[in-house]
Amino acid sequence: FNICQIVIIGGAIALTFFESEGRSMGKSRVGRTSKGKGREVDLHAVAKELLERARKKNVRVVLPTDFACAKEFKNVEPFFTETADIPDGYMGLDIGPKTIERCKRVIAEGRTCIWNGPVGVFEFSNFAAGSNAVAEAISNNKKMLSIVGGGETAACAKPYKAGITHISTGGGATLELLEGKPLPGLVSLTNRAASKY
Repeated sequence: FNICQIVIIGGAIALTFFESEGRSMGKSRVGRTSKGKGREVDLHAVAKELLERARKKNVRVVLPTDFACAKEFKNVEPFFTETADIPDGYMGLDIGPKTIERCKRVIAEGRTCIWNGPVGVFEFSNFAAGSNAVAEAISNNKKMLSIVGGGETAACAKPYKAGITHISTGGGATLELLEGKPLPGLVSLTNRAASKY
C-alpha cells in the first residue's frame, strides 16, 4: 500500500475479505488458508491485516457491494444479490452491476493501473460482465498507464488490448517485479548483457 491510492478487490479474493469480517458467502469457494514457505497461512488474518494497513495508509479499498451468483459452478442465468452477502445455497461467481459501475468510475479517474486477476469467472459468458467491464474501462482510459498481469487476466483483456499499455502472462512475476524483487531470468540476462560490454 506504499504506492497506491485505491485498490479494487474482486474475484475469489473478495470472498475471503468478506468472510474474514463474518459476512455470509453462501457456498462460495472461499480461500481460508494457503501454504507458503513451509507453513500454513491464515488468509482471514492476512485480509484483516491488509484492510488495517490500508486504513492506516489512507488507501481506499473498493470491495464488491453486490454479486452475480449461481447455485452451481455452471454457466447459468445469474442471481444478483442486493448486498455483499451471498445467501445460503449460492456461490459468488462475478461482481454485480452496482460494483461494476463503481469500478468503472474508479478506473476512469486513474492514471496508473495494475490489474492482476479477473473479478469473476469470465470463462462463463453469464459471469464475464465484471471482468469485461474492468478490461473495457482500462482500455477506454487513454490517460492511463496500464499493466495487466497473469494468464487468465491476459486472456480476459485480449479483446481490449489496443488500449492497454502492457500485458504479461506472468502474473506473479509481474507483481514480484513491481515489488522490486529480482527475477532470476532478468538477472541472468542483465549479467550476460553487462559482461559483453
